[in-house]
Amino acid sequence: MKLTIDREADAFYLNLAEDRAVDSEEVSPGIVVDYDAENRVAGIEMLHLSQRAPLADTRLLFLKGVEAATAASGFVREEPPDYGKGRG
Repeated sequence: MKLTIDREADAFYLNLAEDRAVDSEEVSPGIVVDYDAENRVAGIEMLHLSQRAPLADTRLLFLKGVEAATAASGFVREEPPDYGKGRG
């Protein structure tokens, strides 16, 4: 799985499989789902990211369930236990 954030295009693409997309469907305005030859979801694209999530900091990415070796890298880290929880 690979996530690509393109700030210039104001979009992100989540590649879910190594298989090549052969068909696409815009399931909602600005949200495109790509399908492989077996009609499985191969990827998801979201356009106009800054409008859809204006408070999102695309320089930070927290992942749950990431193995420790991957999480230890400087680019990917596991979500802190209190991330996203209300304060006090």
